[in-house]
Amino acid sequence: MTIIEKILARHAGKKTVKPGDIVDVEIDVRIARDFGGPNVVKNLVENGLEIDDPSKTFFTFDTNPTGSDQKYAANQHFCRQFAREKGIKVFDINVGIGTHTAIEEGLAIPGATLVSTDSHANIVGAVCAFGQGMGDQDIAAVWATGKAWFKVPPSAKLILKGERPKGITAKDIVLNLLHHFGANGLLGLAVEVQGEEVERLTLDERITIASMATEMGAIILLFEPNDEVMEFCEKRSGKKIEKIAADPDAQYDQVFELDLSTFVPMVSRPGHPDDSVDITKIGKVKIDSAFIGSCTNGRIEDLRIAASILKGRKVAPGVVLKIVPSTDEVWQQMMEESLLKIFKEAGALVGNAGCAGCAAGQIGQNGPGEITISTGNRNFAGKQGKGEVYLASPAVVTASAIAGYITTPDQLPERPVTFEDLQATVFSYQAKGKPQIEKREAPTVVEGKVWIIEKDNIDTDMIFHNRYLTITQIEEMGQYTFDNLQGWEDFAQKAEKGDIIFTGKNFGAGSSRQQAVDCFKALGVQAIVAESFGAIYERNAINAAMPVLTYDPQIIKQLDLKQRDKVRINFETGEIENLSNGKKAHINPFSDVQMAIYKRGGLLNKA
Repeated sequence: MTIIEKILARHAGKKTVKPGDIVDVEIDVRIARDFGGPNVVKNLVENGLEIDDPSKTFFTFDTNPTGSDQKYAANQHFCRQFAREKGIKVFDINVGIGTHTAIEEGLAIPGATLVSTDSHANIVGAVCAFGQGMGDQDIAAVWATGKAWFKVPPSAKLILKGERPKGITAKDIVLNLLHHFGANGLLGLAVEVQGEEVERLTLDERITIASMATEMGAIILLFEPNDEVMEFCEKRSGKKIEKIAADPDAQYDQVFELDLSTFVPMVSRPGHPDDSVDITKIGKVKIDSAFIGSCTNGRIEDLRIAASILKGRKVAPGVVLKIVPSTDEVWQQMMEESLLKIFKEAGALVGNAGCAGCAAGQIGQNGPGEITISTGNRNFAGKQGKGEVYLASPAVVTASAIAGYITTPDQLPERPVTFEDLQATVFSYQAKGKPQIEKREAPTVVEGKVWIIEKDNIDTDMIFHNRYLTITQIEEMGQYTFDNLQGWEDFAQKAEKGDIIFTGKNFGAGSSRQQAVDCFKALGVQAIVAESFGAIYERNAINAAMPVLTYDPQIIKQLDLKQRDKVRINFETGEIENLSNGKKAHINPFSDVQMAIYKRGGLLNKA
């Protein structure tokens, strides 16, 4: 078996599993964060569910570690009260990013399973654990039962051959991978990363690369642990750990070989992490701000790189450099090694450990017209604010902050570039009405008018932006649907109850937010039909009894389907008919598991 198959088989009590099998998996580490946690609690309370095992259940407050927003502060306190009552450990606002904490605390170890309301829970692939981000209903079910159903994914092998060129960081490696694979080149795959240079990667470097699996559509990137990782995990967990590796005769769906010696320093242009290019091809882009941190590059090795470049230098006039360590442990190391002194003398702002720029509640956000270079893993429109965000390594971000424009450490100018007048772009949002949600039976055949949205990689920030994540009432969510999707900002105003959406590949890529599913339910959308879905989004929709189906793109032509045609879809058989012209075709029907959850009205509803 492959690594992922071994982990899932062991936690499902089975000798073997194969791709496509649906298994109930015991979860070792069960996490809810401060933005998803309140809804997890709400789901448990409303359904009369208790905690299966408090010792395996955790809250991590990392998206707003300052508690500076009233709604976040209320949500955090609500979770603390629940934790006190149920005996659940809280890694509070002083601790840092939950997935990193799970690794540092010895909870995520080789062969373990972990779920979280964090869409980057698969970062624990860095220590060869299985991690997945989930919506709040899914997490509530895990907290109540200790298990989650998973479809065993196909495995792939990614072999990085050759030597790593001098100056190529782990972030450069993963941006090169994004350039090669794009946003969906590894869609639905559990990828084992191998190679001589891979074996030499430090834990911090593995974390950086693993953190961007989601951005390539992968279920997870798994690194077989080397001696350093094994020693770290055994020391932190206090356990003797069995090293996990694939069997010699393991079967892989695909094998990729890339030459590491050809990798170059990369920058992702604003809007899409996979729009990564050789840094020499973008020119000297003037920046307003720089950010070092996030679950991708907030480790001590990242901060050491930044300090080595900043020492004895200043941040360019008018440029703001924001630095946020990933955890309090990293913060303490930063102080002990006098890195904090270097940062402050250079003119940087250093924040509390946490997610920072990726979450609206902490430093790292930018304003309209602002150009930021960031070490984060996402730069979707609006994700890190209303400006534009380039993604790069800590070395490039630091050098750019000193120069005042995007550059590399070996190309620093004698003097920083000063600002020219910049014209800001102000975003405006039109208020929308609140729809009423009507309870209905679960029909297996539906009819409705179609919206054809011919776009791939529509991410969750485009569907339901993170500025609305504090909303917990479904009836309030519909009005914000697609208001961050270019060309579809007025969708909620135009949508009619009973509509059906047809769209492209990798719909729902990005974060684990349940609201990106529930907003469609609020509008009365009957089904979403896509060429493929982001893995987290698909299971969130299935578990919320929101009909999602996949189709071959040729179906649009077969049906001669046009905007606002009326169609009939049979969820059981996959038969679809364009009622406007009588043409028929077939799409992929519901699986047995999906149908069972759908008929009972959602994962948390009793059969």
